[in-house]
Amino acid sequence: EEPMELIAVIDTETTWNDLVMSIGTVVTRGDNFQALDAKYHVLTPEMDIGGMYENALFLEGLPQGRVCSRLDALAEIRAWLESYGVQRIFAYNAGFDKGHLPELSCFSWHDIMRLAAYRQTNPCIPACSECFSTGRLKRGYGVEAMFRLLSGDHKYREVHNALCDAVDELKIMAMMGRAPQDYPLL
Repeated sequence: EEPMELIAVIDTETTWNDLVMSIGTVVTRGDNFQALDAKYHVLTPEMDIGGMYENALFLEGLPQGRVCSRLDALAEIRAWLESYGVQRIFAYNAGFDKGHLPELSCFSWHDIMRLAAYRQTNPCIPACSECFSTGRLKRGYGVEAMFRLLSGDHKYREVHNALCDAVDELKIMAMMGRAPQDYPLL
C-alpha cells in the first residue's frame, strides 16, 4: 500500500502596498482533507504597514502565530512542508498566492478555484447561474460565495485571517469531493 500523500493549503493576506503580511498554512491528507498540522506567520515589518484586513491578524481564541521576518517565515514554512514530504500546495486563486510567495516555487501549485468556479467540475452550481462559454461563473465565485454555495451555510463569512482562510479553503476542497490530482497545476 502506498503511503498517503500529504499536501498543503496556503492563504496570504497583503498590505495596502501589496506586500504579504501574513501566511496561513495547513498540512492535510490528500484522501480525506483533514488538517494534520497548521502554522500561522505574521510578517514584520510588513504588518506595521497595515492593510484592508489588518484587524484580523490577531483574533481572540485563535493561535496568535509567529511574528517574524519574511525570510524566517518562508524558510520555516519550506522546511516544515519538506519535513512532511509535501510536494504540492493548493490555494484558492493560487496564482495570487504563488505570485506573492516565489520562495515556495519549488513546490507544484494547484488552484482550487479552477475547479470550484466551473459548471463542468462543480455540480453545486445552479443551472440558472450566469456562466461564460468556458463554464466559469461570471460572478460569485470567491471563497465566501463558494463556501456558502457548497455548504448551504448562507451566514458564513470569510474571516480574512490567513490561517482561518486556509482552513476554509481546505473545507472547500473537502466539500468539492475531488481528488488532489483533479486540481489544475499552475
